[in-house]
Amino acid sequence: MITSGEWDNMISSLRNEMAAPLAGHEALADGTTYAEADTALLSAGLVSESELLQLYCNHLPYQAVEEEDLVCPDKFPGITQNFLSVNCCIPYLWDEEKAVFLFAIPYDIPRLSYELEQIFKRRIEVQLARRSIVERYITQLYVTQDNDDSQLDTNTDDEHKLRSLAGEARIVKLVNEMFASALEQDASDIHIEPGDLQLTIRFRIDGLLREYMQLPLTDFPAIASRIKLIAKLNIAESRRPQDGRINFRLGPHDLDLRFSTIPTLKGESLVMRLLRKDAMSHDLEKLGIPPQILASLEKLLRLPQGMILVVGPTGSGKTTTLYSSLMRINSPTVKIITVEDPVEYQLPGLNQMQMNPNIGLTFADGLRHILRQDPDVILVGEIRDKETAEIAIQASQTGHLVFSTLHTNDAAGAVTRLMDMGIPGFLINSALVGVLSQRLVRRLCTFCHGTAKLAGKRCKHCGSTGYKGRIGIYELMVINEKLRKAISENRSSTELNNIAMANGMIPLIECGRELIRQGITTENELHNAVVSLELDF
Repeated sequence: MITSGEWDNMISSLRNEMAAPLAGHEALADGTTYAEADTALLSAGLVSESELLQLYCNHLPYQAVEEEDLVCPDKFPGITQNFLSVNCCIPYLWDEEKAVFLFAIPYDIPRLSYELEQIFKRRIEVQLARRSIVERYITQLYVTQDNDDSQLDTNTDDEHKLRSLAGEARIVKLVNEMFASALEQDASDIHIEPGDLQLTIRFRIDGLLREYMQLPLTDFPAIASRIKLIAKLNIAESRRPQDGRINFRLGPHDLDLRFSTIPTLKGESLVMRLLRKDAMSHDLEKLGIPPQILASLEKLLRLPQGMILVVGPTGSGKTTTLYSSLMRINSPTVKIITVEDPVEYQLPGLNQMQMNPNIGLTFADGLRHILRQDPDVILVGEIRDKETAEIAIQASQTGHLVFSTLHTNDAAGAVTRLMDMGIPGFLINSALVGVLSQRLVRRLCTFCHGTAKLAGKRCKHCGSTGYKGRIGIYELMVINEKLRKAISENRSSTELNNIAMANGMIPLIECGRELIRQGITTENELHNAVVSLELDF
C-alpha cells in the first residue's frame, strides 16, 4: 500500500520533470489542477499523449497497457458513464475477485481505487492508458451503443441540425482522435465508409488499408458534417462529389489535408489524404536509391537541358523523387517552375502552378505560359496527351531541363508510351536523357524483424504486421547512342530494356533482390511490387 507521503513525493517528482515542457507556458498551470494542466499541454502540442503516458510510468508505480492487445471491453455492471468520463478511466477486465481499470489521469488513483474496492468488493488493479483510448471506449460503450436505436435520419439535409451534430463534444473528440491516431500510425489516407449495418473507418498504412474502428451508422451524419466543416465543404450537400484542401494544425504537427467525398448507394464515402509537412523529407540521399543509380541520376540533374521522366504506378513515390531532384538543384541562380495537378507540397524557392481544368488551365496550356517566364527547370506533373508531350519535348530542346512522369511498368516502356501518343522517335531521341522507374516495397520492422507476422507475435511498432515503413526500388535507363539508334528504329520496349541492361542498367528486380539480401524487405514484397512486370524472378 502506498502511503500518502510516498504518493505526494512521486507526484512532486513527476511535476518537476513536467517543468521543462511547461517553461514559458506557466499560465497553463497557474490556478489549475494537474489534470487540467496536462490537458492544456496536450492541446498546445507541447507533449504528445504517448510522451505524457511515459512520464506517468516513469514516476508512478503503474505500467502502461499493451495497446496492441486492446479490444473494446464490455460494460461493467453498476458503474455510470459520468463517473468514468469525469475520472477518465474504464474497467477493462474483471472476475469475481478483481477488476483491472485503465486510467488516463493518474493523480487521484489511490482514492478512487479504494472507493471502487469498497463499492464492488473486488481488488482493483490499475494500468495506465492514453486518454484518447479511454475516451474512445467510453464513447463506444455508453454513447454510440445507446444511440443504436436512434431514429436519426442519416440522409438529413437540415444544415442547422447537421452543424449542431458536428459541434457535439464527443464528435469533436472522436474526429480529433482519429486524426491523431492516423498520425501516430503514419497513415497516408483515412477512409470513412458507411455500410449496411455500421460505419467503418480505415487507415492506409504503408500502402495497405487497415481497419481503425467501426461505429453505428447513426454517427455518420455528425462525423461527416464535422469533417466537411473542417474542410470548408458544403455540409448540406451529400448527392454530389466534393473536393477540398486545407492546412490544419494538430498538436505540434502541420498537416496539408485533402478531402474527397462521393455519393454511394450506402451513403457518402469520405477519403482524406494526410500530408505531414514536418515529416516529409525531400532529400535524394534518404530515398534509398542505390549509390550507383544515384550517381548516374545526379549526372543527369546537372545537364543544362533535356527531359528526365520518372515512371511507375500510382502511389509508387514518383512525386517525392521529383521534388527531391528539384531540391537537389534548387539555388538562387536557377528558376524552377512547376505545373501540377494537384500541388503535392509547397517547396521553398519553387514557383508552383496548380492546374484548373474548369477554367481551361491544362498541363499543355500551363506549359505554354511557363515558357514565357524564362525558367531554367520545368516540372510537368504528368504527360497525359500528345499536346503536352510535344510542348515538353520542345522545351527540353530549347535550353530547359524538363521533369515529368508517365504511368508505365518499366523505364523502357516510357519510350513506347510516348510513341503510342504519336511522338516520332527522332523527337524522343533529341529530348530524352533518362528514365527512372520505381516501386515502393515495405520494410521489415526493425523491432520484431518481421517475426510478428510470421510467428503470430505482438509488436506495437508495426501493428503486428511485421513491416514498418517503405523503401524504393529503382532502375535508371540513361539514354546513350545505342539506345538512341534503337529508338530511331522503333524497337520494342523489350529490346530497349535488353540494350539498357547490356549497357549497365540495374533492373528493378535486381535492386529489390539486393534489399532482400540486406534483410530490408522480403521476396513476397518484391513479388507484389513487380508482379505487373510479368517477370519470373
